[in-house]
Parts: sequence; structure tokens; C-alpha cells
Amino acid sequence: MASKEKNLSEFDQNAVPSGKGLTVGIVTAHWNHNITGKLLEGCKETLLQYEVGADQIHEIIVPGAYELPQGARILLSRHRKLDVIICLGCVIKGETSHNEYINQSVANGLMQLGLTSGTPCIFGLLTPNNMQQAEDRAGGQHGNKGVEAAVTALHMADLTKKEGFPSHKIGFGI
Repeated sequence: MASKEKNLSEFDQNAVPSGKGLTVGIVTAHWNHNITGKLLEGCKETLLQYEVGADQIHEIIVPGAYELPQGARILLSRHRKLDVIICLGCVIKGETSHNEYINQSVANGLMQLGLTSGTPCIFGLLTPNNMQQAEDRAGGQHGNKGVEAAVTALHMADLTKKEGFPSHKIGFGI
């Protein structure tokens, strides 16, 4: 089913692991703050709903989406015991191809940081074609990507705790 036909934030609430005892980092891009603020709100509400302690949520704001991986690395260096990092942003396509460069760079940066650090880095970056699509995915008709990012973070933190992370590292360690 195409995303335009359903709420993307629907999930089995009973299948979401508890966040009790987890330490979570959230990096939010300030650019498009009318959208990213809604993503952050949905994300935090979901984490609290699933028992992540408010004092266990560490947040920073970065200027734009391109800075999300660096913000995640800063958070990780400050709070080495983070179980997961959620990165929230919004890059609207516009008239040039800037979005392709930014989106790909953010995806690659977060994946690399997650693999090298062993801390899951969740991609909560909206990549819509226009502002209406962004609004639809930030609490509108298609749900809230911030909620989805929080649910993904809970699953990945639980998986990492259960399965562990290989003791060897690849690339540069933090």
C-alpha cells in the first residue's frame, strides 16, 4: 500500500520493548524547526510512554540535517553510555538537488557512526518533496516520523542489549 493511503506510524504497541533503564540521545536539526519540533515532541512522548526516564534523555540541537551525524558523535562523546541515538531532521527537495547530497551524507554518516561505535543511530530524517508532505509526516495524516524513530530506537536498543555487539571495531573508534 502506498504511503499516501495510510498512517505510517501505526504499529503493534504490545510488541515495543520497554525503555526502562535505557539512556537515549536525541539530535534534532533546527532547520525547518516547525517540522522538527513536532518530530521531537512525538519522539519524546513515545520514549516516555515506553518508560524511558525523562532524566535519561539527552538532547542537543544542531543547525541543519547535514550536521546530524556530527551532533550524534558529540552526544556519544559526552555520554558514552548511550544505548541509542535518534537523529531528527527534515530536508525538503526544493528546486535543486541539494537534498540528495544532504540526505545521502546523513544516512552514510549515521550508519558509519553506528557501525564503528556499536551504538545504534536512528535515521529520523524526513525527505519530502514539499512542505505539505513534511507536515503530513510530522503529526499529520501519515503519522509522526518522530514516533517511528522512537519505536525503532527501542527495538534496536533492546536487540543490541540482547545480542550484544562484536568486540572488534571497524574504522576509527570514538
